[in-house]
Amino acid sequence: MADVAQKSSLTGHGGWVTCVAFSPDGGTLASASDDQTIKLWDVATESERATLKGHTGNVSHVAFSKNGETLASASDDHTVKLWDVPSQQLKATLEGHAGQVYCVQFSPDAATVASGGHDAATYLWDAATGQLKTSLKGHTSFVYSVAFSSDGKTLATASFDRTIKLWDLSIGSVETTLSGTGSFAWSLEFSSDQQKLAAGCDTVQIWDLVNKSMDRLMGHQDWVCSVMFSPDGTTLLTASHDKTARLWDVSTGKEIATFRGGHEGHPGSVLYAAFSPDGRTVATAGSDKKIGLWDVPPATDNE
Repeated sequence: MADVAQKSSLTGHGGWVTCVAFSPDGGTLASASDDQTIKLWDVATESERATLKGHTGNVSHVAFSKNGETLASASDDHTVKLWDVPSQQLKATLEGHAGQVYCVQFSPDAATVASGGHDAATYLWDAATGQLKTSLKGHTSFVYSVAFSSDGKTLATASFDRTIKLWDLSIGSVETTLSGTGSFAWSLEFSSDQQKLAAGCDTVQIWDLVNKSMDRLMGHQDWVCSVMFSPDGTTLLTASHDKTARLWDVSTGKEIATFRGGHEGHPGSVLYAAFSPDGRTVATAGSDKKIGLWDVPPATDNE
């Protein structure tokens, strides 16, 4: 197991950095913050391109569309906003949630935006018009995370009610409820083959969706804030309040690298971690108001 040294850090936010997301071409990094702004960064030069202002509450999550031209953001101000990335202008404000919005994701075909929030509801929006398509209701508490399967037919939602629900989007109803988590999940992601679902809880959980079984990956010392599979699906990236992000071998469940805090890393919570599209770089979001950039160790590089 290797400790990875931070390559560099990006500074400029005035509050906790809550989420980071790479554009599909890897050229732009978006960051969300408690300072109520979103920043766009040039990855090659590690410089700030723009600050997107418009939210009146903490920005909790950001996600790019498939072509990278639209960015969705979720906020405590009860709204989701859609931004035109090339012009850096606001395209639409999606209103309907009756409380804070915690998460947002585009469907694989970029036609739909899903959002979850404090009102225990998950909303599906038309990405082109900003109109509400439908709402998915079944959780009894806050919805913290939403994740589309790679074929776009299933949506996973995680809630403070300690369940994960898998929704069949063709009929808009719950297909499966995973209730053995033992705690609520902050983050969800499907593997590309759709046979696994990773969840960030009090531990890292990987669900086998074929057998409806679950394995725990032990190592983090505090809540796991985010989970993300590598582009090739062989590793899992996790971020935690224990001041680290970690890489895990999906096939063995063993930890293979730690992006560690301290002098060269985050001195506080790592609230989110994301792979670049080529799998060579990791970006981390910290409670220290900074973004960390790290090289993925050669053993887990996606050559």
